[in-house]
Amino acid sequence: MTGSIRPAGGAGRRVLVVAASAAEAAHVPAGYDVLVTGMGKVAAATALARRLGALEARDGLAGLTVVNLGTAGSLHDHHEGLFEPGAVLNHDLSADALRALGEDPRERLTVSESPVVLATGDVFVTDPVARARLAEQADLVDMEGYAIAFVADAFAVPVHLVKHVSDNADDSAHDWTSVVDASARVLAAHLVATYPLV
Repeated sequence: MTGSIRPAGGAGRRVLVVAASAAEAAHVPAGYDVLVTGMGKVAAATALARRLGALEARDGLAGLTVVNLGTAGSLHDHHEGLFEPGAVLNHDLSADALRALGEDPRERLTVSESPVVLATGDVFVTDPVARARLAEQADLVDMEGYAIAFVADAFAVPVHLVKHVSDNADDSAHDWTSVVDASARVLAAHLVATYPLV
């Protein structure tokens, strides 16, 4: 799906909508350029890098913004609804070990001034101990946000992470398939309101 998209207050900008699953993008109207990457950091990074490389070669990347629509688990019981995280953590990376080797693991990326922090990892968080540990650093958890932000940064393209809480990062996460459609409707409504088609 390809179209010319202008966010409110940003005439002439192009938007690439990125979602991990077709279910999360199910209610995005026709006309938007949508990339479904598959779940997890590797799938998300590979698919987005491939698409941005193709767009760069064909049209250039000037004016392009990546908007990642997706569900997330809440790491705090009071978090619900829609969030736009300002920072994202690669939470299942051995960052301290890499630093000890003299490498910069870049485990935290800042994408906006929002105080909301998203933790990304390939581990499906349902364990209360893991949830409590992550809650000390972040508000939400997902499986793709960091990878999408990392690739967008590598291509010098602005990125907005838009997450709707679908569960509490506990046993309720196993019910994702029954609640994702409600999240997808909220995400699509936000997209249309914020990045209307020209």
